[in-house]
This record gives sequence, structure tokens and C-alpha cells, in this order.
Amino acid sequence: MTNEPAAQPASHPVSLPAALATFAEQWSPRIVTTVNDHDVRVTHVEGEYIWHVHDHADEFFLVLEGELHIGLREPAGERTVVLPKGSVFTVPRGTEHRPSAPVRTDILVLNPSGTSTVGDRHEELPAHVDVTTGHPLG
Repeated sequence: MTNEPAAQPASHPVSLPAALATFAEQWSPRIVTTVNDHDVRVTHVEGEYIWHVHDHADEFFLVLEGELHIGLREPAGERTVVLPKGSVFTVPRGTEHRPSAPVRTDILVLNPSGTSTVGDRHEELPAHVDVTTGHPLG
């Protein structure tokens, strides 16, 4: 896990398309601002991520472009939530989940500052998974 410096609230407007244009890596979020001790992160995604759990925090997703699928393992069984562009969804804390995207997709994620992208518990990490608490923008 990387120890990135704590993000600060943006002192100027941040264009999300411009922020997303500053990097090409997938599943490697950039922190665009903070809100009440939460990081607002943007990232590109495509393909499958890993099953993981955030034990102490909900995870908010907003699809900016493309389509995001979120697999959920819940007491009633497994299901997948499909989020088209402009949709939001919150994964409740303690819920095992796996984001995936059938095409290149841009998302905004809201997490408490310092939350690891791979959660508190996760399956084995493949080489392409960037374990981070969010990279600074720029």
C-alpha cells in the first residue's frame, strides 16, 4: 500500500474530464478533492476488479461515462447491479463486492480518506491491481 499525502479540499473548480485526461492507468484512482474527511476519487476502469470488503465504510459510485457492474455477495445470495452513465450506487459497509466494466468506463468514487482500494479483506491480488489510498491529481 502506498502512503500518499492527505488530499485537501480543492481551492478552485476541478473539471472531471480534464482530471481524467491527466492519466491513463486503470483501477488507479486520483483524488480530485476532499469533503468532510472523504476523498472524491476519479478513475478509469475496464474488465474485472477483485472481490473485496470495506468493513467500516460504505463506498459510493457515480458513473461518469460507460457502464459499471458491481457484483454483490449478500446474505440472500449473489447479485449484480448494473449502473449506466449518470447512475449512482452505494455499497454498504461489510458487503463483499467486485466492480467490473464491459467497456472502458470512467467513475467517481467517494470513500473516507485513507481507505484502501482493496478494502480491509480481499481475494488474492493480481499484478494489475494498484493498491492505494488514492493518488494525488496531477
